[in-house]
This record gives sequence, structure tokens and C-alpha cells, in this order.
Amino acid sequence: MLNRLEDSAAIKAGDARIAFTTDSFVVDPIFFPGGDIGKLSICGTINDLVTTGCRPIGLSFSLIIEEGFPVSDLEKILGSIKSTLDEAGVEVFTGDTKVVEKGSADRLFINTSGIGIIGNGINISPRNIEKGDKIIINGPIGDHGTAILSRRKEFDFSSDIKSDCAPLNILVSDMLKASGKIHALRDATRGGLATVLLEISEQSGHSMDIWAQDIPVNDNVLGICEFLGLDPLYIANEGKMVSFVPEPDAHKVLKASKANKYGKQASIIGEVGPRSKKGVILNTDLGTRRKLDYQYGEQLPRIC
Repeated sequence: MLNRLEDSAAIKAGDARIAFTTDSFVVDPIFFPGGDIGKLSICGTINDLVTTGCRPIGLSFSLIIEEGFPVSDLEKILGSIKSTLDEAGVEVFTGDTKVVEKGSADRLFINTSGIGIIGNGINISPRNIEKGDKIIINGPIGDHGTAILSRRKEFDFSSDIKSDCAPLNILVSDMLKASGKIHALRDATRGGLATVLLEISEQSGHSMDIWAQDIPVNDNVLGICEFLGLDPLYIANEGKMVSFVPEPDAHKVLKASKANKYGKQASIIGEVGPRSKKGVILNTDLGTRRKLDYQYGEQLPRIC
């Protein structure tokens, strides 16, 4: 199961199929524009689950707290967690709290696991991708990573960028209602859009072409990236789902995405090429073709 290298495991349990995932959150700073570590932990877990097309039903939730952490900050984070759970319609089933000595942890770490039910007839995996599939993303990239960066002590610059942190289970449900033929889903978190596409290209064995002019990036994000020499294609997101959809159903899925508040700026950004020609090509605005590769140095550590 681990060798599939997917965001969530699809486990057969009798006649049912269950999605199961686990994650840990060490984001720095723990409060950032558009969210905090609590909201991030719920959204990240839910979004990993729904890459299987499942209906998330519950999470485990564990806190590791450094001695001396302000109770007022903990209350804010717990309030954020509850609001996000309520929006997503998901519950916390079980949890744990540990306190460690001052200096043994950096304020607060969170660990989660999540489970969901995969409906009959749903089979979503990068291994299902086919030549001609359209690649869709539900909105602008790079907001989360640059929002975190703007609050780091070494930068701390004024910016109106907010994290895109959001639970995407309702969006994915709307997409699946529009088409039961979605081949693959992946949330573009650490490593950004480029890394996700490279990973899926390897898993599926297919090449991919993406078009720079169709990839949504907010101007303020682009400005910061240009100033700091960063590439938005490699910057983390926490509310972006990449989907691979057969061409006949692509516009139905796109329309369903645009009707959801988390998909209003959805766009078809590329197309899957032949099998056995792994790799991702970015077709630039200048008409050139750039082969994407992994960035082996972490651009922004501790962004989730």
C-alpha cells in the first residue's frame, strides 16, 4: 500500500472501502493571514482524504504543546478547528494532548489521522490517468506559501496575501456529481503544482503539457515571487486540487468547480500526453517549452 505513494490509502474492509490518511503539522508561524495551525490541520487532512473521492467522516486529533504556551492562543486555535470542522461537516472522533518541557518543542505541533467512505463505482488514482485527460486546477497557486513567508521574522513584509487554506470535500463532491469519470485527484501542497505534476507523471507513466498562460496566479503573489526569485509553480498551496478528467467530461467538471466558492477561478491548465514518455513540459507565454524538474532544496520549510 505504501508503494502507491498516494495522499490517502484506499483500504478494503469487508464490502466497504475506506480512505485512511495521517499527517503532522509544524507550520511556522502558527498564526498566518487566512488561517492558523488548527485550521490548516483540518483542511490538510480532509483534502488528503478526498483525493480518493471519498466522503470524509471523522478525524483523530492530537496536540503536542510546549510548556508555557498561552491558553488564549490555544483557545483561538481550537475555535478555528471547530469552525472548519463545522463547515466541512466532519467530526473529531478521538484525540490526545501532551505537554513537553519548555524548549522541547516549538510552541505547538498537531498530528491528525482521517477516515472516509469511498462510494461504489469510485476508483480514483494516478494509475488511471489516460492520454488526452485534461488537467484542471480550482484556482490561483502560491497563496499559502507566500502568506506564510510574509510573516516570517526574516522577512515580515506588509502584504494583503492570504492563505488559500480551505476544506475541499464539498468541492470534490460537486465535481464527482458532474462526472463519475474523474481519473485522479491530488492537492498541491508542499512542493506546489510542479512537484505534484512531476510525481503523478512518474506514478502514471504519462507525460504532461501545461500552459503558462492558463495557470492562475494572483498578481501580488507573482510580484513577491519575482522580487525574491521564487517560482510560484513550486510554492505550497492548501486549498488547491488538481484533477485529471477525460476530455469529454472536462468542461462539466470545470463548470461544477466554478459554481463552488472554492473553485470560482478554476481553469484547464494542461493535457496528459502518451504513456512511457514521463515528464512535464511548461509551454511558456513566449512560445518556448521548458521541462520541469524537482527542486531538491526546500524553498520554504515548515509551511504546513
